Amino acid sequence: MSTPHRHTDARHSPLKIYDWYNGPYPARVRIALAEKGLLPAVDFVSINLWKGEHKTPEFLEINYSGTLPVLKLEDGTRIAECTAITQYLDHLDSKPTLTGTTAVEKGLIHMMTKRAEIEFLDAVSVYFHHATPGLGPYVEFYQNEEWGLRMRDKAVRGMRYFNEVLMSRPFVAGESFSMADIAVIGGMIFSALVELSVPEECEALRKWYARMQKRPSLVAWAAMVEKGEPLG
Repeated sequence: MSTPHRHTDARHSPLKIYDWYNGPYPARVRIALAEKGLLPAVDFVSINLWKGEHKTPEFLEINYSGTLPVLKLEDGTRIAECTAITQYLDHLDSKPTLTGTTAVEKGLIHMMTKRAEIEFLDAVSVYFHHATPGLGPYVEFYQNEEWGLRMRDKAVRGMRYFNEVLMSRPFVAGESFSMADIAVIGGMIFSALVELSVPEECEALRKWYARMQKRPSLVAWAAMVEKGEPLG
């Protein structure tokens, strides 16, 4: 395994995130960081997905699931899973903006985030890993093309579902941008990477995504991807 490449500056950061600069799942946390104004407070450590660095024994000691991203706190606490990391980040300043403030908001955002994962983002991921070359021979030891194609079709159904949702509201979980929007954005990013097109009739989803891409947080994420490095 190659040594993880660290991107940081001279200061010591209390937040460390293991990820890969253009991964669809890491994108969710990077966008959340940008929304909260926390990008400068993070020390990113690159784990190369294409070389299978996230599946090595060394990384599995960091995250049992062998997935990215992973947040490591100054005291050594590690938090994996995008939703969990976003919840932590959103409450650092005691002013949650992504996960809701009332019980109803929190419930709806959690529900729609879960739906975005199950019905869309994760389905695209299964399609990628099973019905395309995926991450290559370092990672894809087993593939089931039939299952991958079924998940591709599920992802397209998910696009149609969120199109219907966005026909009647400005954001995925209601009137405000939230963690649920970021999860659907992750699905759109992954779909573009695997060249899975959004159906032409999904006009509301297309317009929503065009609007989301103009948010400063997504502009910042896109700039990091274009640069090929997380920061600096």
